[in-house]
Amino acid sequence: MSLIAVGVDLCDMRRIERAIERFGERFLERVFTPIERARAERRTGAARIGAYAKRWAAKEAGAKALGTGFAQGVAHSLIGVENLPTGQPTLVLQGGALLRLHTLVPAGYEPHILLSMTDEPPYAFAEVIISARAG
Repeated sequence: MSLIAVGVDLCDMRRIERAIERFGERFLERVFTPIERARAERRTGAARIGAYAKRWAAKEAGAKALGTGFAQGVAHSLIGVENLPTGQPTLVLQGGALLRLHTLVPAGYEPHILLSMTDEPPYAFAEVIISARAG
C-alpha cells in the first residue's frame, strides 16, 4: 500500500450552526448529500449540529487531500460521508472529485480512503488519508 495524500480540517461548530440558521435548506442542500442530511436530521440540538460540522470538516479535509481545495471541479456536494457496514465512516466521491482522485493514483492501483471524524464542542475535526493498493 502506498500513501498518496493526507488532509485535515478543524471546524468551529458554531459557524455551521449560524450558516444553517441563516440559509436553512438552501445551505444544507447545496453542501450535504441526501444521506448526510438524513443522518444529521435523526439527531436534535447540539448532536445535529455536530453531525453536520463533522461532515463539513470531512469534506474540507477530503478536498485538501485531493490537492485542489474546492476548485478544479471539486465541490462540497461531490464529497459525501457514508458509513461502511462496520459503521466506519468513509468518503464517497463523485464527478470532479472522483476524477481528481483517479489522477492521484498510479496505474494498476486502486484508491483507498480512510476517514476519521470527531467533535468536542465547539469544534469538529476530520482527517482523510488517501492510499493506493495494487489492483
